Amino acid sequence: MPTVTVVIPTYNRVDELGRAVDSVLAQTCEDIELVVVNDGSDDGTLSMLDAYDDHRLEVITHLTNRGANVARNTGITHADGEFVAFLDSDDSWHPRKLERQLRRYEAAPDDCVAVYCDFEYDLDGTSGDFRSTVAEMLSRTDEERPKEGGVELAGEILADHLHSGAGSTLLVETAVARAIEGFDVTLDRFQDPDFLLRVIQEGELAYVDEPLVTRYETGTPSAAAIARADEAFISKHASLVRAAERDGYNVRTAHNLVLTKAYLEEGAFVDAARYLKDARLSVRQLPGVLWSAGSGVRRKAAHG
Repeated sequence: MPTVTVVIPTYNRVDELGRAVDSVLAQTCEDIELVVVNDGSDDGTLSMLDAYDDHRLEVITHLTNRGANVARNTGITHADGEFVAFLDSDDSWHPRKLERQLRRYEAAPDDCVAVYCDFEYDLDGTSGDFRSTVAEMLSRTDEERPKEGGVELAGEILADHLHSGAGSTLLVETAVARAIEGFDVTLDRFQDPDFLLRVIQEGELAYVDEPLVTRYETGTPSAAAIARADEAFISKHASLVRAAERDGYNVRTAHNLVLTKAYLEEGAFVDAARYLKDARLSVRQLPGVLWSAGSGVRRKAAHG
């Protein structure tokens, strides 16, 4: 039985998938199985995967595209490892990622059920350099916020303070992933914090303070789609939201800020203003908002 089952869901990302697969097979922790769930791709993904000669790689194919959450759950169902870890097909891992997480798990209290790690961005061009700088600055600003614990982390997750990036960073006991019934297939976005909120109901979350995942930008959904998913996420966790806000967390204002930036990037300034008036904008958040607004201006100019 392998120690870790790695699940990569993928749909029509043949140009990026190899990078993700290679980063898993190059892990210093070799006691793994890699389950790539091909979610109805028609871009040569299967041919590319067929070229790998590694017994640790298993490919499972959905005949039609069913969504990343369904694909992750397929991987959980087929997992033989004691732990399951997830990687989005457009991201990659550093070689010691699993090794560092397993060591942290072994050193953690007995009620630890999952470990996540820090991540870094790889963004192209001048705008990418700026966004990476802003992300690094905000990360330093939030250093003192709690990053480990159990149910008491719910407010941190809901208020957008704790960004685990679970879809690419999380290592969790397979039994726990199954007990919480995997990822919520009804959510198009916010599936990572939703999964994490349910994990911490089962036990403690530990953290490796090291960027062991590289995330790449390969497109984002429309602001309207993000808004619909946000409403579904907040509604699903309404009781936790109310409890967090009683404890002083600005959950709804934080989510309004996320939606403000999404609409700004599209150049939909009227819609952005509607959410901005109910968002609490701090000085540290201003650079991200200004960048989003600038993106929207450039987008509208490019489209006349």
